[in-house]
Amino acid sequence: MIDSAKIELRNLQVKDYEELKISMVKSYRAMPDEYWSKGEIKTLVNKFPEGQLCIVIDNKIAGCALSIIVDYNKFDDNHNYEEIIGGENFSTHTKNGNVLYGIDVFIHPEFRGMRLGRRLYEARKELCEHLNLKSIIFGGRIPNYSKFSEELTPKKYIEKVKLQEIHDPVLSFQLSNDFHVKKVIKGYLAGDHESKEYATLMEWNNIYYTKPQKLVDTKKTVVRLGLVQWQMRLFKDYDALISQIEFFVDAVSNYQSDFILFPELFNAPLMAQFNHLSEPEAIRGLSSYTERLLETFREFAINYNINIITGSMPLPEGEHMYNVGYLCRRDGSYERYEKLHITPAEETAWGMKGGNKLETFDTDCGKIGVLICYDVEFPEVSRILAEEGMNILFVPFMTDTQNGYSRVKICAQARAVENECYVAIAGSVGNLPKVDNMDIQYAQSAVLTPSDFAFPVNGIKAEATPNTESTLLVDVDLDLLKELHNFGSVRNMKDRRKDLYSLKKKK
Repeated sequence: MIDSAKIELRNLQVKDYEELKISMVKSYRAMPDEYWSKGEIKTLVNKFPEGQLCIVIDNKIAGCALSIIVDYNKFDDNHNYEEIIGGENFSTHTKNGNVLYGIDVFIHPEFRGMRLGRRLYEARKELCEHLNLKSIIFGGRIPNYSKFSEELTPKKYIEKVKLQEIHDPVLSFQLSNDFHVKKVIKGYLAGDHESKEYATLMEWNNIYYTKPQKLVDTKKTVVRLGLVQWQMRLFKDYDALISQIEFFVDAVSNYQSDFILFPELFNAPLMAQFNHLSEPEAIRGLSSYTERLLETFREFAINYNINIITGSMPLPEGEHMYNVGYLCRRDGSYERYEKLHITPAEETAWGMKGGNKLETFDTDCGKIGVLICYDVEFPEVSRILAEEGMNILFVPFMTDTQNGYSRVKICAQARAVENECYVAIAGSVGNLPKVDNMDIQYAQSAVLTPSDFAFPVNGIKAEATPNTESTLLVDVDLDLLKELHNFGSVRNMKDRRKDLYSLKKKK
């Protein structure tokens, strides 16, 4: 039957999942519960369809190879499986990476001996060449090692497999397909008892790879942040507010800053003209300026060559009012972020509702996250962003009292430590005597860091003078975060007990 069957090599599709699951369960009898969920397969297919390969025989999934593209410069060779794939969201996948990373290959037992694995590996190599990637890398199991572990070290075991004195169904096959052992990794795949949780880091180098030539190197490791500590004051009109915004954008961009951060609800002075209305009506009046402000910020981002994080502004959608802001990139594109957790005062005074958008944003300076004020007091939220690869967390805030400010700052410092990232916080100062519910402000804007030898001992890179209008210009080194992640005194992201607990973002 197999001899007459048609063998089709193609890209995997989500509709293949039920057949795929059957093949996975039968292929991994030693780990029967370790199969991919339909949601994970859907994410892979959506993110990188050409990287998901399968062989179909008589409508059965006979074999499959799954892969992602990673920027291997962000990792070292001692990574583990969960770290390199970026969890169930595959957050480490990036089209700007340099390595095709294999995350799974299996052949249905019924079809073994037909050299289907070789077809999948050859297809991967062709894909690597087509995408001009430097190499294929993956962690390979050594399932027969458990039979020899009492008498052989992993190194000796690998040497004997190379000399064909021992046969390992995985390693022997990989060596015969031109892959070489780059390193032995301990603790690579939790639960792989057959391999004693060891893995061989395998590599195949693309001899046709040519390093991309760039006229301008847009990849930055040292990023300059500009924070605006905004003075709340009454403005004559909308144009006067815009003039003040442009003053800060111009000033900060003159120092070649990559980002400028404005505070939460910085445009509140415009509420003065609505003070005769009820508070819900006044905030709705203020929201009438949001679209105009967005277009102005987008224009400034392009004209002044700077990424602008607009703080936040009210935005009505139907009957509800939301607290939102925008990342306006200097290439003209933009993204919206939303305040997820609404304070009691916002709810009772303005009828605000919490948003539903939680994601990291790609920029020309790496991945960033933005949380508005109260959101930074919920550690789960920033941890999700960190798992998606965030290096810098921006927090526009608005606090009226010093104890309110302390909550924001203390929580922001905790987020920097536990997520191994930089946190920039910017707030407003001064007062607005003619605007209800916005009368007084307290802030001390700052850039906060993890706490280890490469960073300031108090975890504060720089901070502004309290309650004084000013700007804060700070350089942060992203390479230090990589060093911390791999070699820090403590490694909060790596040392989490995922066998005891997990955190998941709902779809």
